[in-house]
Amino acid sequence: MAEQRTVVTSRDVPARLVPAGTHIMIPKNSFVNLRQALGGTFTVTLNGNMARIDGTDADAIGQQPLELSFMPGEGDGSARVDDVWAALKTIYDPEIPVNIVDLGLVYGCDVIRRDEKNIVQIRMTLTAPNCGMGPVLVGDVEYRCALVPNVDAVEVALLFDPPWSRDMMSEEAQLELGMF
Repeated sequence: MAEQRTVVTSRDVPARLVPAGTHIMIPKNSFVNLRQALGGTFTVTLNGNMARIDGTDADAIGQQPLELSFMPGEGDGSARVDDVWAALKTIYDPEIPVNIVDLGLVYGCDVIRRDEKNIVQIRMTLTAPNCGMGPVLVGDVEYRCALVPNVDAVEVALLFDPPWSRDMMSEEAQLELGMF
């Protein structure tokens, strides 16, 4: 998105404050300044605060919404780990136009059953331990993975061992960023 512009929300829309990741609700008919569209999320400013709106809610700011689609389940109420990985591939680092899987930020993903619920457990890292956008990125993971059919809860473990390096990136990501 090249130009910044003011838009009016067409409905109440959930968002997360940047960089804290605190959940907020932007009320219908709010004037927001659309600052950035990157990786399926939109950064806006509202009353002097910066917030991110998920791409699945983009219709609220007059943008094309991101539509996630998943394969039909087994019919047994289980959550599919392949669908979780597909959701993770729709999440982009806030500052790098590459999804977090290809960027090498996701170390692992499991779906476990606990108390008759499907719990997604994600092990991931950040490009730097002091990344100010860490809470926002974790919030993106929690939000998108919770959209997977039959997922009841998402738990994210932020790990820094091993530390991230660009060697963890897929060849496609390295090509995209001119590092290969």
